[in-house]
Amino acid sequence: MAMNDLLAELTPYLGRICGPIALDSGPDAVQEALIAIFRHLRDLREPEALHGWARAIAVREAVRIARRDGRSSPAELDGLPSPRDVERAVDIRDVLERLPPEHRAVLVLRDLEGVPEEAAARMLRVPSGTVKSRLHRARANFRRAWQG
Repeated sequence: MAMNDLLAELTPYLGRICGPIALDSGPDAVQEALIAIFRHLRDLREPEALHGWARAIAVREAVRIARRDGRSSPAELDGLPSPRDVERAVDIRDVLERLPPEHRAVLVLRDLEGVPEEAAARMLRVPSGTVKSRLHRARANFRRAWQG
C-alpha cells in the first residue's frame, strides 16, 4: 500500500478514535499517532492487523496528548445542567470533557469500538481489572452527568 493511500485510509479512522479522547487536541493526537505508525511500520508483522495496531497507537497517543494538555484530572460532574433544561442541555462532548482521558479511552475502546476487555487492557497497557474498574466508573460518571 502506498503511503498516500495508507494516510488516506487511516486518518479518518484515527480521528474517530482520538477525537473523543483528546477532545480539542484530537488533530494533534492523530498527527502524533500517524508519525508513530509511519516510524514503526516495519515492526508490523501482520499487515491484516494494521487497523488494530493503529488503534492501539492512537489510543495511547490520545491519552498522552490529553494528559499533556491538562485534562488528566476529572472536572466536577455534579454541577452539570439537566438534559431536560433545553437551553443548557448537556451534549456528549461536554460530558466527555469532564472525564479523565483514561476514562474517555476505555469508553471509546469498549463502547464505540467494541474492543474486548483483554485487548483494551493490552492497548492501554494496564491489567484487565483496571479496564473493568475504569469502565464502570466512566459509565457511572457519564450516566450521572447526562441524567443530571
